[in-house]
Amino acid sequence: MAWTNYQLFLAGLMLTTGSINTLSAKWADMFSARGCNNSPDHSFSHPFVQAVGMFLGELCCLAAFHILLCHDKRRTEPSMNAGRSFNPLLFLPPALCDMTATCIMYVALNMTSASSFQMLRGAVIIFTGLLSVAFLGRRLVVSQWVGILITILGLVVVGLADFMSGQKNDARNLSDILTGDLLIIMAQVIAAVQMVLEEKFVYKHDVHPLRAVGTEGFFGFFILSLLLIPFFYIPVGGFSNNPRHVLEDALDAFCQIGQNPMIILALLGNTVSIAFFNFAGISVTKEISATTRMVLDSLRTVVIWVVSLALGWETFHGLQVLGFIVLLVGAALYNNLHTHLLAKIPSCAHLVRKGEDEVDVATAEAAERERLLDGGRVEEQS
Repeated sequence: MAWTNYQLFLAGLMLTTGSINTLSAKWADMFSARGCNNSPDHSFSHPFVQAVGMFLGELCCLAAFHILLCHDKRRTEPSMNAGRSFNPLLFLPPALCDMTATCIMYVALNMTSASSFQMLRGAVIIFTGLLSVAFLGRRLVVSQWVGILITILGLVVVGLADFMSGQKNDARNLSDILTGDLLIIMAQVIAAVQMVLEEKFVYKHDVHPLRAVGTEGFFGFFILSLLLIPFFYIPVGGFSNNPRHVLEDALDAFCQIGQNPMIILALLGNTVSIAFFNFAGISVTKEISATTRMVLDSLRTVVIWVVSLALGWETFHGLQVLGFIVLLVGAALYNNLHTHLLAKIPSCAHLVRKGEDEVDVATAEAAERERLLDGGRVEEQS
C-alpha cells in the first residue's frame, strides 16, 4: 500500500529531526568561547545544561497535547482520545530514569563521536529484553534472543572501531573514547529500566503518548534545573572541562553563549528537534507502524554518520560500517521485522502465523500472571 503525502511527511520529519537532535548536541560540544570573568577560550562542555534544554523540548509536547485537544474539542465530532485521568506522580520514577540516562549520555557525547553515540544506543534492546523477562513476565521468542546476541556482537564491533581510531591519537583521547562508550551503554541500562517502568505502571492507564512524554519532560526540566544549583558547587577535579572544575557551571555556559551566539543556535536545534522528533515518532507509529518507526530510527544513524564524515567531525572506519550492519540485523530480529518480510512470501506465511501464535500465547500468559498478582494484592489489602 502506497504511503500518503502526510505519512511521507511524518517519516521525513522523524528522520530529519532525529538526526538533527544528535548532530546539534555534538555541534554545541565543538564550540569554544571565553567564559565568565574573561576566562580563556575553552570548549562548551555543559552536558547538564544541554539535558535541561532537551527536557524543555519534551515539555513542549505537553503544550502540543493541550493545543491539539482544544482544537479537537471545537470540532463537531471530536475524535482525539485524551485518555483517562491519572496521578502525574506515576511519571516521576521513569522521569528520574530518563533524566539520569540523558545526563550520562550527554557527558559521553563529549568523549566520543556522534555516530558511535547513536549506534551504541542500540544496546537498549539487550537490557529492555532481559528486564521485560525478569519483571514483566514476558517470554521472548527465539528470534528475539538471537537479536539480543547479535546486538551484543555489534556493540563489540563498534567498540573495536572506536578503540582502533583512538589508538591513532594520544592515550588520553583513547581513554576518553572508551569511557564515553561505556557510559553510553550504562545509560542504556537506565533507559531500559525507564521503559519497563512505563510499561508496568504508566501505559496501562491509557495515557496519550504526547501527554506522557510532556509529563516526563515537566519533571525532568524542573528537577534538573534545580539540581544545577548544587552542581555549581560540587568539585569533580579533572573529570570536568569547565574552568572551575565543578560538576556543572551553568553561569559559565551562559557566559560562553554570550561570547558566541552560535552556541544558542545549536542548543535551540536540540530543544526544538526533540519536540518534533517525539511528535513525529508517535505519529509514525499511529499512522504507519511501529516497525516503520524502528527502521527510520536506524536510518537516522546512517544520516548522522554520513553528515559527521562530510563535516570532517570523524574519519571513515570500515569496522564501524560492519558494526552498524550487525546492530541493524539485531534490532530487526528483536523487533520481528523479518516476519513482515516473510509474510509477503506465500510459502512462508504459515511460519509467520506460527511465530505470531507463540507471541500471543506468551503475552496471554504474562497478562494472566499479572492478573493473578493484582488479585493477590487486593486480597492482602482487604
